[in-house]
Amino acid sequence: MKVKFISLASGSSGNCYYIGTEKYGILIDAGIAVRTIKKSLKEVGIGMETIRAVFVTHDHADHIKAVGGLGEKLHIPVYTTARIHEGINKSYCMTEKLHSSVHYLEKEEPMVLEDFHIESFEVPHDGTDNVGYCIEIDGKVFSFLTDLGEITPTAAKFIRKANYLILEANYDDEMLRMGTYPQYLKERITSRTGHMSNIATAEFLAENITEDLKYIWLCHLSKDNNHPELAYKTVEWKLKSKGILVGKDVQLCALKRSTPSDLYEFD
Repeated sequence: MKVKFISLASGSSGNCYYIGTEKYGILIDAGIAVRTIKKSLKEVGIGMETIRAVFVTHDHADHIKAVGGLGEKLHIPVYTTARIHEGINKSYCMTEKLHSSVHYLEKEEPMVLEDFHIESFEVPHDGTDNVGYCIEIDGKVFSFLTDLGEITPTAAKFIRKANYLILEANYDDEMLRMGTYPQYLKERITSRTGHMSNIATAEFLAENITEDLKYIWLCHLSKDNNHPELAYKTVEWKLKSKGILVGKDVQLCALKRSTPSDLYEFD
């Protein structure tokens, strides 16, 4: 079975990822406009009628802006925990509140949707509640960890399961330290419920990479405190220090913040 993956946007302005087969797919988060999602998917030959569900990681605006339109107008089920659903409907960005499209998940209780085996799990971030997703299709395991302040034992367990990993590398330490953000925001970002730095992500991967991991996509890069090349080089360098060669032993990509990635297809 062919599995497709594309990042439609990945950054503090909006996040949305698609994973699917040749017949249907799902979205992870929907923090960009519905029309942008439609347009981006159409350009790679994917119709909205094939979207079976949206799975939400947490209730920050850059992850949920479009869920009201997708859920209530297009009647696409929206899955997440009860507390995240509560936070979604309280959010200032939700002009269209969720009602008929609400579906609940429990962390680490697997569910099946078509050929997707989906499990949510706790990650440390400062939303109302926060999850990552581990999705298995036809023996291929994708783990999504888009916003987290540190890699806990639970997060590490699901990272190690992955053949295909979407993991945050939000900021470069020096760029953040020297940048214009107010001190309280710098402290929020670097806290244990904030975001992952390039070097923290790189060091974890270098120490924990498995032979089963084929692809790493670095996600949720900061506009002001990171560059795709810097995130890529930091991880590449750390992996190389452990004898792991990018391009040979594992593939690596830093996702674009506001434009779609390539469409990846895996047999």
